[in-house]
Amino acid sequence: MTLPARKPEWLRVRLPTGPQQDEFQGLKSRFRGRGLHTVCEEARCPNIFECWGQGTATVMILGDTCTRGCRFCSVNTGKPGGVVDPDEPEKTALSLAEMGLAYVVLTMVDRDDLNDGGAAHVAKTVRRIKHHSPELRVETLVGDFRGQREDVRTVVREGSPDVFAHNVEVVPRLQRPIRDARCSWDRSVEALIAAKDLGSSITKSSLMVGLGEERDEVLEAMQLLRDADVDVLTIGQYLRPTKRHAAVERYVEPGEFAQYERAGADMGFRFVASGPLVRSSYRAAEIFLTGALAAETNAGEVPPMDRYGKKKKLAVLT
Repeated sequence: MTLPARKPEWLRVRLPTGPQQDEFQGLKSRFRGRGLHTVCEEARCPNIFECWGQGTATVMILGDTCTRGCRFCSVNTGKPGGVVDPDEPEKTALSLAEMGLAYVVLTMVDRDDLNDGGAAHVAKTVRRIKHHSPELRVETLVGDFRGQREDVRTVVREGSPDVFAHNVEVVPRLQRPIRDARCSWDRSVEALIAAKDLGSSITKSSLMVGLGEERDEVLEAMQLLRDADVDVLTIGQYLRPTKRHAAVERYVEPGEFAQYERAGADMGFRFVASGPLVRSSYRAAEIFLTGALAAETNAGEVPPMDRYGKKKKLAVLT
């Protein structure tokens, strides 16, 4: 399939102006000042201006060098050599406390060089965030920890994040050509199942499309995730970070994304965000989760989702 010379209109991103531009620059300076990394920058997310312009970001811990090399990701790949900043949990927590957020996504690079894959560091960071910002909802978007259930237990039981997220990234058939050889569909799903078994009330995952998958494969992957009791799913268009990465096979039209969203609601997901610029950390999903977690706190359980997430019109910033 021949791609158009220019990206379709629905994939074009407008630069922020006025107050949003000021907020963007302010967040950038704050993260730089504390030596923190964001996946927004490292992964070249197309929503960075919108999200940062509204005062929200996804913080990436355990450094900026990943031990794996997936063909879709622009985060640095290398050998961190077991180096971890012991002050990072506190620095991260203090920075977030200054921002007055209601919801934060805490993600990580894969750290196969650490015995526990970085699980204890993630748990400590969540604890410090909760210490300084007790009302802040924390989603941990973590790796597969090489299939070690004990490491998932560390994150869930010792960190107690509000949402446990791990991305399967692509449909089962494309796992090997797109993800690092140490990743697999089964291992990813096992991590999500383990998190739910160990007490996580909400689990979340993400799929990219436009890499050569068929519609039926996307629907099958969605059903497999639902069968694994995954609650929240995001689906978005893959965009090639550089020419060194996997090529885009097609630009998926908005109508097809809408079909996936409807299908996900029918399958029983509590929330599905599906659209060209949707990413695993996405404001619509975070707004829904903020409302769902508040309802869980008040009523003792997470309510069924509104199909389009419109029942809870909450701002992420407080």
